[in-house]
Amino acid sequence: MFYDLTVVQNSKMLQNLSAILDKAAAFADSKKFDVTVLLNARLAPDQFNLTRQIQIACDSAKLGAARLTGKVDSAPKHADDETTLADLQQRIRDTVDYLATFSEADFNTAATQHITQPRWEGKYLHGYEFLIQHVMPNVYFHITTAYAILRHNGVDVGKKDYLGAMPYKV
Repeated sequence: MFYDLTVVQNSKMLQNLSAILDKAAAFADSKKFDVTVLLNARLAPDQFNLTRQIQIACDSAKLGAARLTGKVDSAPKHADDETTLADLQQRIRDTVDYLATFSEADFNTAATQHITQPRWEGKYLHGYEFLIQHVMPNVYFHITTAYAILRHNGVDVGKKDYLGAMPYKV
């Protein structure tokens, strides 16, 4: 389950986000405005803009996998200095490529890992709690917020764009 959620599902959601960003670029082009307007858009004055939502979604996915497997030092470092849609698309690709380096075996002890972060002030979560209550909600929150910013600004995206291809059976 850990591999499926941290690698397979997070990769899929990031790729869906990438496709949504392609639609944002096409929308900006068709309306003849600079896509940077969308990158700086936010839903509320005290909320992060689209660029920061994408950065955090990527960070949550890559660091979630890294912390659960004890491979934090291998996680790609990003300076959070992306200013263009191309920069953000590259960050998504880098994150998906990094997630692809993990195997199911890497997560064998993930459930019992003690996961902490500096801002938790010495507190920790077990790996299972960290995945279910921190990683997945953060990835979904920031991708959903990115989707909502674009939708709010008129980009023609819907639930199918957010969910992506489904493995339907017949």
